[in-house]
Amino acid sequence: MIRVTIWNEFVHEKEEGSRPQAAYPNGIHMALKEVLGTNEDFQIRTATLEEPDCGLPQSVLDETDVLLWWGHMKHSSVPDDVVNRVAARVLNGMGFIPLHSGHMSRPFMKLMGTTCNLRWRESNDRERLWVTSPGHPIVKGLPTHFEIPDEETYGEYFDIPTPDEVVLIGWFSGGEVFRSGCCFTRGAGRIFYFQPGHETNRTYYIPEVGAVIANAIRWTAPAFTPQFGFDWHASLEDK
Repeated sequence: MIRVTIWNEFVHEKEEGSRPQAAYPNGIHMALKEVLGTNEDFQIRTATLEEPDCGLPQSVLDETDVLLWWGHMKHSSVPDDVVNRVAARVLNGMGFIPLHSGHMSRPFMKLMGTTCNLRWRESNDRERLWVTSPGHPIVKGLPTHFEIPDEETYGEYFDIPTPDEVVLIGWFSGGEVFRSGCCFTRGAGRIFYFQPGHETNRTYYIPEVGAVIANAIRWTAPAFTPQFGFDWHASLEDK
């Protein structure tokens, strides 16, 4: 079983009568749990900003193979100790999947070392996502492209380090293009940034979107617990 923790700041969806509440009445984290829960190899828990330690004490992270992260309004409310714990677990092998506006989450920015900023527009443009690395496990089972009828527009330049691989590129009906599916390795951990998922659109219920996230969970999940040797050691050649 892959132990998955879905983290969501859970702010937009609690605004009474708002479009995010209409799209995800129980929260984005619960929608993702519903979509991903059909995979029998996933053991899923959720965590939100308002919980003690943001729902991510060391004990939870130690029992997490892959952490999904959705945030937007409250990036700055995630305290340093949580950010440092998440980043340390990624370096030690935990998979990390920041979703949509999670590109500005503090853990992702810490792991990337750049501003992670981009161009954007809320105009419900149509998005077409193209598979650019057809042999990659994250796009397994996908067609050459798929469409999202209404999505927030993201555009280049996206200020991230050069990804190890870009497996999806998004094109928007307003003309923008964007590196929508980016793979990174940091320490022993794998990271996949996935762009779709605006809080006012039911993007996470689109089958291809759910398939990408499920594939990404399996790709980022650690195959084993890495062993590090950072301490002083004697020469192997000493007699």
